[in-house]
Amino acid sequence: MEEQHFKFSASVVLLPFLSVLSLWVVFWLGVRFHLDLEDYGIYPRDLEGLRGVLFSPFIHGNIEHLYNNSIPLFVLIAALRFFYRKQTFAVLGYGLLLTGLITWVIGRESYHIGASGLVYLLVSFIFFKGIRTKYYRLVALSLTIIMVYGGLVWYVFPNIQDGISWEGHLAGLITGFAFAVSFKTPEYKKPIRYDWERPDYDPSQDKFMQRFDENGNFVNLPPPEPEPLITFSTSTPEYDVVYDAAENKYIIRRKENN
Repeated sequence: MEEQHFKFSASVVLLPFLSVLSLWVVFWLGVRFHLDLEDYGIYPRDLEGLRGVLFSPFIHGNIEHLYNNSIPLFVLIAALRFFYRKQTFAVLGYGLLLTGLITWVIGRESYHIGASGLVYLLVSFIFFKGIRTKYYRLVALSLTIIMVYGGLVWYVFPNIQDGISWEGHLAGLITGFAFAVSFKTPEYKKPIRYDWERPDYDPSQDKFMQRFDENGNFVNLPPPEPEPLITFSTSTPEYDVVYDAAENKYIIRRKENN
């Protein structure tokens, strides 16, 4: 896969912007019209609570909760769209459903709301997928993600902080890892910078490799055969001008008497 696979487009900014905007619009509608939206969250092991699988990521308890999810969601969706363009909508769509279903199965009997499960899904997918590809740009992205958001891993454990859905976080982490393993991406190849990286490289024709024997020991090449001297006549009968090709210089020497 060539470098031009990663191309910037308007959707890299537009998609995360619209996604985050939709969260703020839903929150504003709830405040403006005094709607009790928390009842549309995920309520585990209850049939009516299944509707939260679709609606819960758009519902937040307060503006701090919404703000804390908005920035990482914008950054992560933009990264997903730029580096994994073909997998973007599958990761977001199926990820939202699977994360919600796992939360519905393992969660406490309480309403689970917020887009934090989706944040954990994206962190998990981008990190594990980049490591699995072994492609230097995606590995660098994975390391960046883990440096910035690595601290989130503590919130997949119970009793770390009251009032958070650690079950939703854990569900997102599991889903992201499963998608990283199952979703196919192109076979990325490192750009060829050296001759020895080319598939048709023949070490026997390489001047540098010729300086090593079959055991990897350095050997000297045989000395070149001396080139013949070229003699020029001069106006002085006792001397000749000789060009020494090996030394790349002219030599004046006395003629030998026969």
